[in-house]
Amino acid sequence: MKPLVSILIPAYNAQAWFEQTLRSALAQTWENKEIVIVDDGSKDQTLAIARRFESSQVHVYTQQNRGAAATRNRCFQLSSGAYIQWLDADDLLSPDKISRQMEARNDGSSDRILLSSGWAPFLYRYYRAEFVPTPLWCDLTPVEWLQRKMELNLHMQTATWLVSRQLTEAAGPWNTQLLGDDDGEYFCRVLLASEGVRFVPGAKVYYRQPGASSLSYIGSSERKMVAQLKSMEMHIGYLRSLEDTERVRAACVQYLQNWLINFYPERPDLVAKAEAIAEGLGGKLQEPWLSWKYTWIRSLFGWPLAKKARIMLPEFRARLTRAWDRTMFRIERQSPHPL
Repeated sequence: MKPLVSILIPAYNAQAWFEQTLRSALAQTWENKEIVIVDDGSKDQTLAIARRFESSQVHVYTQQNRGAAATRNRCFQLSSGAYIQWLDADDLLSPDKISRQMEARNDGSSDRILLSSGWAPFLYRYYRAEFVPTPLWCDLTPVEWLQRKMELNLHMQTATWLVSRQLTEAAGPWNTQLLGDDDGEYFCRVLLASEGVRFVPGAKVYYRQPGASSLSYIGSSERKMVAQLKSMEMHIGYLRSLEDTERVRAACVQYLQNWLINFYPERPDLVAKAEAIAEGLGGKLQEPWLSWKYTWIRSLFGWPLAKKARIMLPEFRARLTRAWDRTMFRIERQSPHPL
């Protein structure tokens, strides 16, 4: 009997994309699977869409709104699989994503090995997604994976991971206190409990870019700034618990430098805290770097306006790109495009 894989989908106001996500889960060529959906008090038709797919293989639950982390925890509590596939309600899996990863562990490897895959962002036309490898797309030890992530400002999308139940239980629940970057903090703990990462070529995840509506988007939200720095402190503690060498401390300082722009200059208290952490690591933070597009604004009008432009102009450009991609998707979807 092949192991049961639980595909866990927390859902909130996702009616526009939810059916496509569910179909990608159902299309998985790994036959022994269950799909657990927890609707987090959606105000649209998300729950109604989920109910249409309910079956012996698709289990649908609902609750009052509690947030993404709490909903993920409930998904896991309601699941039975030996392996866990997390899937956000607007993302897509290639049909053989789970099969490829499960086949990669059929060499007698430990259940503490964490399986990852390639991923690519898209807006509407998933079939145009470009899979561009990063230094995380390979087999790595937990230390090397975390160091590369933090130093090079990289990440792996949530759905790329296939995690054994044993490893999931060892990592503990999602942190419901973190307003942002709860996925980054959670998978740090999964990595700490693991024996390493095995990258599986050919397994693919399509990540729909949500823009400013994303939980991970900081923008000008001071609450999210506080949450981000808290998650970063935890990241640094996790990495140093594995190895506390000069190269690790340097990577942690670079990590702080990479994200300093998100607090500067609106929250001098958070900037001071980040600087103190860097000094404790033997480093020193510099004033955040701005591209030439915003440097002249800073020179003429100061940091606050330059920072505002840095947030607003990419948002405006993204809205135009999204509108164009949506239009092209509506034109092109008359011809089916398989994943």
